[in-house]
Amino acid sequence: MKTKRYRTLETETVHGVALVWMNRPDVRNAFNEEMISELTDAFATVDRDPGLRAMVLAARGSAFCAGADLHWMKKMAGYSLEENYADAMGLANMLATLAAVRKPTVARVHGAAFAGGIGLVAACDIAVAAHEVEFSLSEVKLGLIPATIGPYVVAAMGERAARRYMLTAERFTAAEAYRIGLVQEIALPEELDGTVNAILGHLVSAGPHAVAATKDLIRAVSGRPIDARLREDTAKRIAKVRASAEGKEGVRAFLEKRKPAWLEAAEKPRAAATRRTRRSAGGR
Repeated sequence: MKTKRYRTLETETVHGVALVWMNRPDVRNAFNEEMISELTDAFATVDRDPGLRAMVLAARGSAFCAGADLHWMKKMAGYSLEENYADAMGLANMLATLAAVRKPTVARVHGAAFAGGIGLVAACDIAVAAHEVEFSLSEVKLGLIPATIGPYVVAAMGERAARRYMLTAERFTAAEAYRIGLVQEIALPEELDGTVNAILGHLVSAGPHAVAATKDLIRAVSGRPIDARLREDTAKRIAKVRASAEGKEGVRAFLEKRKPAWLEAAEKPRAAATRRTRRSAGGR
């Protein structure tokens, strides 16, 4: 991922993983129009980059994301219906861009995730939260509704849990978020990065085209009845992957008890970087 100059984000690439840091710590990484636009661009950039294997969405400062920025909310209060619709579509499109990224996406959550911040968590494939994180779908207490984030939140935590937490707007813990499926892992704050890195290790060892195809498969089969059309669709998908160069290489590597080509290719730049670091350290 080529480093871009954003005003509300920091981006970097480490060993084929894109790190997208929300960087508005003074407002607890709350959304405004600029941040939504820049997140949309960053997610689309990750999706287009063939050299990337995964993406981590994280945040600087004391919180992951506190929802909507107060100054932005003040502006929205004066918007017409048409202006509110256009503004809401910006957030909806940003979440859709995140959900559609073909690489696996991991949310690294700390501090707090409120309202739209929970939407970001839910739109990622995997979410890891520190033990102390507080969550809240706080919209109804402001006379609003969690509309654009709703499809992702309901899919992540289920309709029953969504009924409680969307309607009460009460705060809930990381342990509760884990229980209802909003996050898949919780960790001590000092172990948060280690937990994320362990998951990334699994993600980057898989075939990149297989991962993208699996994400598409999940979207295609979710909620569908297991009928003749679905059986045909899944059979066509696996047949196509088996006949692909990556599929053939993966099976050959397994049978020959060696690393697949995509893993060897990913390890070469890491080994080179390690050698450079050692030479640099030895020269000091």
